[in-house]
Amino acid sequence: MKIIIPMAGKGKRMRPHTLTVPKPLIKVGGKPIIQRLVEDITKVCGEKVDEIAFIIGVDFGKEVEDSLIKIAEEQGAKGTICYQEKALGTAHAIMCAKDSITGKTVVAFADTLFKADFVMDTNQEGVIWVQGIEDPSQFGVVKLNAAGVITDFVEKPTTFVSNLAIIGIYYFKDGDNLKKELQYLLDNNITEKGEFQLTNALENMKQKGISFTPGKVTEWLDCGNKNATVYTNQRVLEFDKNKPKLKGKNISNVDSLIIEPCFIGDNVSLINSIVGPHVSIGEGTIVTNAIIKNCIIQGNTKINNTIIENSMIGEGAEIKGKSLDVSVSDYTTLN
Repeated sequence: MKIIIPMAGKGKRMRPHTLTVPKPLIKVGGKPIIQRLVEDITKVCGEKVDEIAFIIGVDFGKEVEDSLIKIAEEQGAKGTICYQEKALGTAHAIMCAKDSITGKTVVAFADTLFKADFVMDTNQEGVIWVQGIEDPSQFGVVKLNAAGVITDFVEKPTTFVSNLAIIGIYYFKDGDNLKKELQYLLDNNITEKGEFQLTNALENMKQKGISFTPGKVTEWLDCGNKNATVYTNQRVLEFDKNKPKLKGKNISNVDSLIIEPCFIGDNVSLINSIVGPHVSIGEGTIVTNAIIKNCIIQGNTKINNTIIENSMIGEGAEIKGKSLDVSVSDYTTLN
């Protein structure tokens, strides 16, 4: 089994946090989004994952590449780094890892997390993971026939055709066939709004007799902007609340109250503060005389004399004397 993860996008909706770190490496519940995605996919695959190929921007840097290789190796897989120099659509992004697309293949876009209670049926020709939602107009959706087989792919429907939104995770029994169809789009310059789209390849495969079935997840979590990511952090903490990994080493708690569930990283100091519920605090952070709830606080941050709610605070930031609902970038000072 191979896993292909396109993640070369700039994450503009998550700025200012993506100015210093790629969006998939932002931590929720104390763990990078991409690590959670890889762990969850590996869990539902039902068989050994041999290789995980990460498609990144050329400017991500060695530290990011090393982190991704480590994430793959922790799952017992080979980590491969591929580069997308220019954003030309989903089909083009996947093909940047063409040497890794062979045999049973999962394609997973790195801005989504999920909760599922099934093991994938790898004998199916193709599985497209979906979630029923109230407003499908901003997503690609699928239509099913009476047998539960996908009959149509519709991108951002203006009139209702289905509420089953494609969440960005796909399984192909024959990765080589997927690669052939993607290459056909590139060779023949077949684009939608100037970009090469995976949905066009899926439609071609369907027309040639490939059967796609839906894989329905129990919960789909978006990490596309600040509010969505803070909510995802809340849900992840709920999932993990009975796991000991939510508390790090050398935590100093002086006259402070922690309202679970929370993640508290290594070497965090809490002084005369109330933290939680649904707060993640990265390693080395110092919180003094503060009230914090429903927030993501990255590492090595200093928070003093403030109330913070529904916020994301970046690495190394300093916050003092303000009541906030904000998204603060790394190494920023607010007084």
